[in-house]
Amino acid sequence: MQTDELERTLRPSLGDRITSVEAFPDTAGRVRFRREAALDVFRSVHALGFHHLSTVGGIDWVDHREVFYILWSDDTRQYVVLSTDVPASDAHVESATPVWPSANWHERETWELVDITFDHHPDLRHLLTPDGYAFHPLLRSFKLHEPEELEVKARHV
Repeated sequence: MQTDELERTLRPSLGDRITSVEAFPDTAGRVRFRREAALDVFRSVHALGFHHLSTVGGIDWVDHREVFYILWSDDTRQYVVLSTDVPASDAHVESATPVWPSANWHERETWELVDITFDHHPDLRHLLTPDGYAFHPLLRSFKLHEPEELEVKARHV
C-alpha cells in the first residue's frame, strides 16, 4: 500500500479528522489525526488489516506533546504510523485498548514517563516506577537530582 492509496482509502470515511497523510520511510505512511477522532481513526486503520499494534509512545515537544502508534499489517507486510498532537496543558487522548488490547502496557508506560493520559484506559497505573511516584522522567522539564555519594563496600573473598 502506497501513501496516496492509504489516504484515498481513509479520507472518505474520516474526512477532516485526518490532518495529513505523509510519506514516512519504510512504511505505508504516517497518518496525523485530530485527537478527538482517535477511536474512529483506530477502527478505520484496524479495518484495513493493521491488526498488530507494535508501539505506543509519546514525545514532549515542550509546548505540546505528540502521541504516536506504530501498527503492522500481516496482509500487506507493512507498518503504518499514526500520530496526534495534544496540548501540554491538557495532555490526553482516547485509549486504543478497545481496538488493540496490546496498547494496555504501552499506554501505561507513556502515561508514566511522558504524562499523557489515555481516557477510558482499563488499568492506568504505574508500571515502571513506584506507586505514588509523582514525576514523569521523560518530560523535558524533569530535572535530575545531584548525584549522591554512594558508599561502596568491598568484599574480600
